Amino acid sequence: MTTITDPRLEGTIAAGKDRKLGFAEFGDPQGRAFVWLHGTPGARRQIPEDARLHAAAHGLRVIGIDRPGTGLSTDHVYPNVRAWAADLEALVDKLGIDELGVIGLSGGGPFALASGVGLGERVRVIGVLGGVAPTQGPDAIRGGLTQLGVTMAPVIARTRGPLGAGISQAMRLLRPVGSPALEIYARLSPPGDRRLLGRPEFKAMFLDDLLNGRRRPRLAAPLSDVLCFSRDWGFAVGDVTQTVIWWHGDADHIIPYHHGQHMVERLPNAELRTIPGESHLGGLGAAEEVLTTLVDKWGPTTR
Repeated sequence: MTTITDPRLEGTIAAGKDRKLGFAEFGDPQGRAFVWLHGTPGARRQIPEDARLHAAAHGLRVIGIDRPGTGLSTDHVYPNVRAWAADLEALVDKLGIDELGVIGLSGGGPFALASGVGLGERVRVIGVLGGVAPTQGPDAIRGGLTQLGVTMAPVIARTRGPLGAGISQAMRLLRPVGSPALEIYARLSPPGDRRLLGRPEFKAMFLDDLLNGRRRPRLAAPLSDVLCFSRDWGFAVGDVTQTVIWWHGDADHIIPYHHGQHMVERLPNAELRTIPGESHLGGLGAAEEVLTTLVDKWGPTTR
């Protein structure tokens, strides 16, 4: 089986009252810091091997974080997406990070944008990879898998505890057959995602995130994400003033490509990078480009 780079540092920090956040760090501890926010579902190790190797080779510090209810993080439901920024601030303060870039995949995209609003000038640049768009308010757009989440949100709000426990138990049963299950998912995916999931290092990353990122399989976080995405985010898209580079596959079957166009039109300082022929996971396959581009857009540090 293909091996991938282990985290240089991994553990938890205190966040809020009686809560912990799990994190995993790769690359150079003295380098420019990028927080990489996993998708829905995902955990702190959902960082491509290309990004891990690029960080080590180019003096970058890349940090994955478990959102509450998955991996090493205590369960918690944010009142809205913006509230996430306080947890991120607690983590970067504990890790001694003054400035950072933030990268969000899919369901991590809204939290990446919230980081820019909540941490202000400390966040220098933001990358979004096929990110979720608002479903409520003036920035809302319909369609995609998130529309199903809006429909299901009232049920999830009432049953999140037992539903999360049931999904977690199912994940425990799937762990011994994780590799075949991933292969079945790949065969059912569109061509772009199927190609990516066929690469040994990506298969190894997803299995590592599943088997090691979640020492106790807990899947309350995706349900909590769905609840957040079904509500007003707590900020307007236009409030994000940082440079945002948005990568989106033009064959995305989960978050439609036109959602990315919609968001970039509303962000004050954004650029859309189309990934031709790629589907929802296409941004993961562009990890080196993502980091190289964001470093360039970051410019000189202010320290």
